[in-house]
Amino acid sequence: MLRVSIFRHNAKLTDEWLRQKVALGADAIDFGLDTDMPGVTEQGYPRLDDVRALRKRLRSFGIDINRVTLPTLTRTYIDERVGAEEELENAARALEVYGQARIPIARQRTEGDVFPQMMKAYHTPHRGGYMSRAETLRRGPVEIPARAELERWWGRFCHAFERLTPIAEEYDIKLAVHPSDTPNVDTPFGGIGFHRIIDAFPSPNVGYVYCIGTRAEAGGSSLVIDEINNYGRKGKLFMLHMRNVRGSLATASGFEETLLDDGDLNMARILKELRNVGFSGYINPDHIPDLPGDTETRDVGWAYSIGYLKALFAASVA
Repeated sequence: MLRVSIFRHNAKLTDEWLRQKVALGADAIDFGLDTDMPGVTEQGYPRLDDVRALRKRLRSFGIDINRVTLPTLTRTYIDERVGAEEELENAARALEVYGQARIPIARQRTEGDVFPQMMKAYHTPHRGGYMSRAETLRRGPVEIPARAELERWWGRFCHAFERLTPIAEEYDIKLAVHPSDTPNVDTPFGGIGFHRIIDAFPSPNVGYVYCIGTRAEAGGSSLVIDEINNYGRKGKLFMLHMRNVRGSLATASGFEETLLDDGDLNMARILKELRNVGFSGYINPDHIPDLPGDTETRDVGWAYSIGYLKALFAASVA
């Protein structure tokens, strides 16, 4: 069964907010920040009793937790500075807590998987004046990490996953990685390196938060369809981010994000491919553009996106 998950975008989890999102059709919440869960800010990892209490409260409204985010492995960890192993231990403790709380998916972020110096970021207007993220490649020489540095980064990533994967297997929680966004050449998870994760860690508990928008930034619709077929057949699509874009790094040296019906991607075709590979799980429309008159918590944008996905799901089985 296909379901819709959402972010809270700085919204407080009030009764009214929860009732509204359930009424719109949201099935679960993805907590995108490592500090979203109680206890992380204070002690570096979440408190089990509080996580269980939060999940119980959400489920009383008819909405659940689909995904959480583990404490980020920062440059302190990557560069093996003082505190590096403490960061890894906090991530391991968090994964254990989330496993005990029966959270389905935990994402691990690792600093250094993107090269923001390669891109010029801005916001661009679309129909009716809605605004969305856009990026274009910078002109001129830009310094990026050498191959030796990238291999050292990969070694530190593997060191972390050697610690985390057995915990994920013990508690049967999915340990997920998001592709490098922006997916520039040589970013660790920008293309070829993304597949490297499941080659190095073939555990059924290691896989992807597969982001349709991010991968479309790399190579457009055909790349997304091919990767869904590849990763889907291997059971590595744990959940999806679905956002539309115009252009790509390959075709236009840049891209613009759009509303789901307003970009280059045919979302019905993508959903058909997901069904072909047997995907059954949550899809989050993640990056919500700024719509005229919307609230700080993007309530209008969420209503549009949830409704679009629900209609797409219904049409796919009609």
